[in-house]
Amino acid sequence: MKPIILIGHTGYVGSRYVEYFNTKNIKFVTIDKKTIGGDYFNYINSLLGDTGPAIVLNAAGYTGKPNVDACESDKGECLDGNVTFPFKLAKICQKHSAVLGHVSSGCIYTGTKHQKGFTEEDEPNFTFRQNNCSFYSGTKALGEEVLSQFENVYIWRLRIPFDNLNSPRNYLTKLMTYNTLLQADNSISDLNEFVTATSTMLEINSPFGIYNVTNTGHVSTSGVVELLKKYNLPTKNHKFNFFKTEEEFMHKAAKTPRSNCVMDNSKLLNCGIYMSESYEAIEKNLKHWRE
Repeated sequence: MKPIILIGHTGYVGSRYVEYFNTKNIKFVTIDKKTIGGDYFNYINSLLGDTGPAIVLNAAGYTGKPNVDACESDKGECLDGNVTFPFKLAKICQKHSAVLGHVSSGCIYTGTKHQKGFTEEDEPNFTFRQNNCSFYSGTKALGEEVLSQFENVYIWRLRIPFDNLNSPRNYLTKLMTYNTLLQADNSISDLNEFVTATSTMLEINSPFGIYNVTNTGHVSTSGVVELLKKYNLPTKNHKFNFFKTEEEFMHKAAKTPRSNCVMDNSKLLNCGIYMSESYEAIEKNLKHWRE
């Protein structure tokens, strides 16, 4: 495999790439925007000039903390991290004939379409163009638009990531800690499977383009809650309450609309990449839950 340059290695997704590469003895280098400072892109440009053809894996992005509502009050950082940054990165990669693997999001759709959900051919419908989205989702869709003009680019759509480690970024942790939940159907991404799948694509030189890197099928909020109860998580006497309607959720708990959607991962599977069934993936992680 070509040399790998990993960006965003300290984040929820990026740190999992670090673990995977170390386990597989795959050589890589990390770049931290905070330590390099203002010469960030010049540094990457010089690095690619030294390494020759390489793979730049962008696991960085701006999601807002504790959730996407924060992006509504920090739009400059959100736009820079999800649109301007990947665009500049793609230009440098193009200059050096480097491969860019970009972690995108499935939160650019709402609802469902077709029998299995939205495919990569479906135009995003939760965007600035429809004027119906959160600022976060709008920037992620716009980020895909600006990258679509470049060759040698993978756009990997991550959707509601989870694993077996208790973390504020983990979908399962969120369900255990939120006071009231919104009932919805969604596609999801086992984080370990996501990292394995995208890394395998780099190894086998899968065709470039957009991929829904989600587990097969989808889950409902109540369905996942039943699995949490089965494994006695959380362990305290926690009551899982639900909003009566999405309108009540928006009125009481959210500042901006949320994406709830079902996505089709057939394109990924047809590349020979394995993704387990959604509920099976949830149960697998709950069986090995770690605080």
